Amino acid sequence: MYSSDWVFSFKQAKKNIFGILICVSLFLAGFFIHGNSGLYVNLSGFLIIVGGTLGATFLSYNMKRIEILFKVLKTAYGRTIKRPNEIVSILVDLSVKKRLQGLLALQDDEDETAIVFLRQALGLLVDGFSKEQIREALTSEMYFFKMRREETRRVLQTMADVAPSFGLVGSVVGLIGMLAGQGDSTIIMATIPVALTSTLYGIVLANFFFLPFAANIRERTLQELFLQKIILEGVVAMSEDLHPKMMERRLVSFLTPSARKGRFVSYEKIRQRLNLSEEVRENV
Repeated sequence: MYSSDWVFSFKQAKKNIFGILICVSLFLAGFFIHGNSGLYVNLSGFLIIVGGTLGATFLSYNMKRIEILFKVLKTAYGRTIKRPNEIVSILVDLSVKKRLQGLLALQDDEDETAIVFLRQALGLLVDGFSKEQIREALTSEMYFFKMRREETRRVLQTMADVAPSFGLVGSVVGLIGMLAGQGDSTIIMATIPVALTSTLYGIVLANFFFLPFAANIRERTLQELFLQKIILEGVVAMSEDLHPKMMERRLVSFLTPSARKGRFVSYEKIRQRLNLSEEVRENV
């Protein structure tokens, strides 16, 4: 049914991966282009930064919050979300099904859908809540969803804040070793790269990993909230018993002009897509 949308998502993922590989290659090439790459290896500084950053994070947040962070990151990078026009198509199909087969026909869709927010919305609709109650319940769900994601994102922000500081700690440790060899130029020249690489590690961890991860969570959250807003308006329209074509016109206002192209389809095509019988077709 949505094979073309799946192909589109796969192509977009391939483009992202390809872009990341190119950027990482360029980034690493900047380190190795002058040769003597061993100068950038500083195990003690790396351990100080990683241990200090994780320690500060564990002191700032409970373990449950950190576990949630890893789950959110896994979802953000490992699972694609539906596009807005897909959500509109699903809602229009559900509206037609409700109009032709009745409200209780949506119970199967409530049980089968993999979209948690849509499942909750259909549950409220099937249970007979008013449009005001549905809007209030779903708006509350959206608010706390955003708040939970923001709390998770804040963990990465904290890690990005403290990593450069622990990089300076590693540099100070290296400088202490350099001062201990005062008068011996060999020791001084050997410890200077060690001192500087600690600061480098902290900056790289903060700006190449923690901050991009936090930005990705924020972007993913905004996308999901946008889809939830479409679902909210669609389910409220169904509770008002709004005509499916009118509901579709209301929902496409969320879409970009390019996504609206070819958006409107006939009842006949929707009926065939839903495999509805000829009997219910006459009720349209």
